Amino acid sequence: MTRFKKLRALVAVASMSAAVGAFAADIDMNANANDVAISGYDPVAYFSDSEATQGSDEFTATYKNAIYHFASAENRDRFRADPSAYAPQYGGYCAFGVTMEKKFDVDPEAWRIVDNKLYLNLNKDVQKRWLTDVPGFIADANDIWPDIKTVEASEL
Repeated sequence: MTRFKKLRALVAVASMSAAVGAFAADIDMNANANDVAISGYDPVAYFSDSEATQGSDEFTATYKNAIYHFASAENRDRFRADPSAYAPQYGGYCAFGVTMEKKFDVDPEAWRIVDNKLYLNLNKDVQKRWLTDVPGFIADANDIWPDIKTVEASEL
């Protein structure tokens, strides 16, 4: 391989690596390795159907570089019109975990809407504890979140 071809190949690999990094979910978003948020659950369905509903990769939208799945085109379009109204609080990390200055993954089935905002918890057992003082825990999490939202979960 000539030097020119090696250099061109190196530039191509570097460009692809940079492009992949450019699409990673923002640091304050809880998303899996494929940048999918809420394990593919439809954030709008929590509000419209009052239940956790698995979305489809047929209907997607991005918010803060995380990919959300939806059960219908209508839900996707509602999200696109106002993503901050439907996206879970604290980037989709466990609302109770934030009160402990941690970013924990969530169980999409452990959810609650409070004051028209979606909150998720690590699991239903943690949610039981969170439900003992929802206003207090939300106030604490709101105070803590600005300090931890730009810190990698593994560093907390």
